[in-house]
Amino acid sequence: MEAEGRYTLVGTLVLAVIALMAMAIVWLAGAADHIAYQTYTLYFKQQSLDGLAVGSPVKMRGIKVGVVDSYRFAKGGDEAVSVIARIDEGVPVHQGAQAYVKRNLVTGIAAIEIDNGPGDSPLLDRAPPGERYPVIAEGRSDIDKVATAFSRLTVNGAQVLEKMNALLSDENQRAITQTLANLNALSAHLAANKHSLDAAVQGIRDASDEFRFAGASINQAAVRAEDSIVGVGRNADAMLKEATIALQAFQRDASLISQQVQQFTETGTLELTNVSRDVRTSADTLTTAGQRLSQPRTILFGPGTQQLGPGETLP
Repeated sequence: MEAEGRYTLVGTLVLAVIALMAMAIVWLAGAADHIAYQTYTLYFKQQSLDGLAVGSPVKMRGIKVGVVDSYRFAKGGDEAVSVIARIDEGVPVHQGAQAYVKRNLVTGIAAIEIDNGPGDSPLLDRAPPGERYPVIAEGRSDIDKVATAFSRLTVNGAQVLEKMNALLSDENQRAITQTLANLNALSAHLAANKHSLDAAVQGIRDASDEFRFAGASINQAAVRAEDSIVGVGRNADAMLKEATIALQAFQRDASLISQQVQQFTETGTLELTNVSRDVRTSADTLTTAGQRLSQPRTILFGPGTQQLGPGETLP
């Protein structure tokens, strides 16, 4: 009974010590992870992770600042790989940081290189919705940029070759050959007619000299004509001035004559009016006298009762 009791006590102590050690290890590991590292999530969609393993270094400007903790395929249909990286706590990671895979061309061992964001940007310390850790965006390495540029160069070179092939097609080659043959025939014809061409060129030169002399003569004639035109213009100006003076005098005389005619017309009209009035008065008098002479009885004995006017009575 005493031996069984000692075994039980020893077993209990051993189990307690093991449990304490396990708790201490877990606590130390968690505290160390919490204190020494910052955890980030990296998603790689365009780059291959060949040569990358758990424990591979995470570098910034070529200096190791952390390690790859784990990686797995991300949820969704884009076949992205989610990489969990632990970075030293003293290394600031700013917003706008990008990560890419950098591979040793000799050994093929890969590492993650982080291109940090602008120094004045805030720190990347908040996890986006649905994520456990802050996310560092995927970037592009220099090799990828060179490969992309080389690929574009290859595509452009292929297009150039296709255009060259199209340019050097059988039809175009025949056309170029015909053009060269025509140029050769033209040059031979020019060489054969060299003397004629020289004569033509000399004729053109002589014609140009004659045109030049003719131009000089025309210029002199134009100068002379200009002088004549200036003289004629001066004479015409003097004549125009004299005509203007004569016209003004004629206008004044015409105005005087018009005034006199108007005065004469007014005077004649007045006199005609007076004469007409006198003639009308005389006619009335003659009419009255004629009426009286047509009735002698009235003149001798006076008017009858029927001829009396209103208000008139016999004496």
